[in-house]
Amino acid sequence: MAKTSPPNVFKAYLDQFEKDFSNFLRSRSEELVAGGGMLLTLIGRSIADPTSKDCCSLWDLLTKSLLELAAEGLVEESDVDSFNMPFYTPCKEEILEIVEKEGSFDLDKLEIFQVDWDPEVDFSDKNLVFNKYKSGQNVANCIRAVTESLLASHFGKTIIDDLFSRYAKYVADHLSVEKTKFVNVVISLIRK
Repeated sequence: MAKTSPPNVFKAYLDQFEKDFSNFLRSRSEELVAGGGMLLTLIGRSIADPTSKDCCSLWDLLTKSLLELAAEGLVEESDVDSFNMPFYTPCKEEILEIVEKEGSFDLDKLEIFQVDWDPEVDFSDKNLVFNKYKSGQNVANCIRAVTESLLASHFGKTIIDDLFSRYAKYVADHLSVEKTKFVNVVISLIRK
């Protein structure tokens, strides 16, 4: 998903998330006794708009890096176009609706909090000497840990180091202008 994706793409990702999250809840409910609790933390978004920077900025920068490789002939643009990251960031309302619709759990509590993209940087520290390149590399390393196997299976292993080197630079530039944060959703559920 990207800011430029048509509405049917956002709907397809939401539908898949609803199916997967419902199956997850149903499976976990079979493992818990009535009254048993479950605590989940998900990366989400703070607003209903699926094109918000909460969920798209990180992936837009990865796409930009892939398209740069394509422009240089290192990957095929058609491979970039056909690549889909199975990742969806739900908003609070979507989570609540799915939990209610699935029906195995009562919601005990739901809270949203934000953390900086770079976990090593505390932007509230007034004495901080910000190193955008180090921060860009920290974020790129985190995203690489999550996405490398998917990217390597689609594009081949040979581009991975180059891809994440470029990605780190784009993230660094982004963070020097905007201190973007991940939105985390913490949900406490009680088995009915």
